[in-house]
Amino acid sequence: MNAYTAYCGLDCEVCEARLATVNNDNDLRIKVAKEWSILNAAEITPEMINCSGCRIPGVKTVYCDSLCPIRQCAAARKMETCGSCPEMKSCEKVGAIIRNNPDALGRLETAGKK
Repeated sequence: MNAYTAYCGLDCEVCEARLATVNNDNDLRIKVAKEWSILNAAEITPEMINCSGCRIPGVKTVYCDSLCPIRQCAAARKMETCGSCPEMKSCEKVGAIIRNNPDALGRLETAGKK
């Protein structure tokens, strides 16, 4: 499995927060912080936009590190991704992601077959 596949199936490799981090791109951090502030109805500053990837060792955004219920659940269950979980299709935590992102669901279904 691609190490950049998040527990929820999203592709961290193309995540703008990760790209801003690995490229040390402050303009991209500013852009992402503005977008995420609007999406989450919370103040997110460019300084908060640092992440190496959900399952990759290194820095994480505050949300990914401490608040994401999907990441916390999968890590606690010692699952590579939610695709390994027999409850994935009925799970409320990952449900919003996989209902709205067929690519994420596909990555998880592929991972779960291995």
